[in-house]
Amino acid sequence: MESTKVLVIIDVQKAFNHKKWGERNNFHAEENIKKVLDIWRDKGWEVVHVQHLSEKPGSVFYYKEDGFSIKDIVAPLNHEKVITKTVNSAFIGTNLNEYLKSINTDKVVVTGLTTPHCVSTTTRMSGNLGYDTYLLSDATAAFGMKDHNGEYIDAETIHNLSLATVHNEFATVLNTEQFIKSIL
Repeated sequence: MESTKVLVIIDVQKAFNHKKWGERNNFHAEENIKKVLDIWRDKGWEVVHVQHLSEKPGSVFYYKEDGFSIKDIVAPLNHEKVITKTVNSAFIGTNLNEYLKSINTDKVVVTGLTTPHCVSTTTRMSGNLGYDTYLLSDATAAFGMKDHNGEYIDAETIHNLSLATVHNEFATVLNTEQFIKSIL
C-alpha cells in the first residue's frame, strides 16, 4: 500500500490580520499555500487544516470571534480534516498523530502561520515522530518581535532563523516551486 502524502495548513486564520502583530514578511505565503493546496486537491491527496482556538474572550483567536475563522483563500472543503489546537504544536492535545498513522502517512508537508511559533513547533514534532517532513519556506511567514534583551528583530530575520533551525534536522526546507517540482 502506497504511503499518503499529507498537506498540513497551520493557523491560516483571520486573527493574523490584526494590527497587534506588527511587521510581517512574506505577504505571498497564503497564495503559495493555495498553489500547493490546489495541486493536493487535484491529486486527491490528504489535507489537514489546523486551527488555533482560544477560550479567552480577549484573544484574537477566541473561538466566538471572526479571528478564529480560517482565511477564505485556503478554507477547508467539507471532506477535509480540521483539527483545533490550544498550544503551538498541532500534535499536542489533538489526534493528529493518530490520524496520520490511520491513513498510512509517512510524508508531511507543513505550511501556515507563523514560522517561529506553531509552524516550527509542529515541524519539529513531525520530524521527531519519524515523518518525512517538508517545510515550505515561502508558504509561511513571521512577524517582527523583541528578543529577551528587548532588542527588536525584524520579521525576515526571525523567519530565516526559524527555517535554519529546522532545516536538515527536523525537516527539508524548500520553497514552493522547488517542492512542486520535486513531487510532480
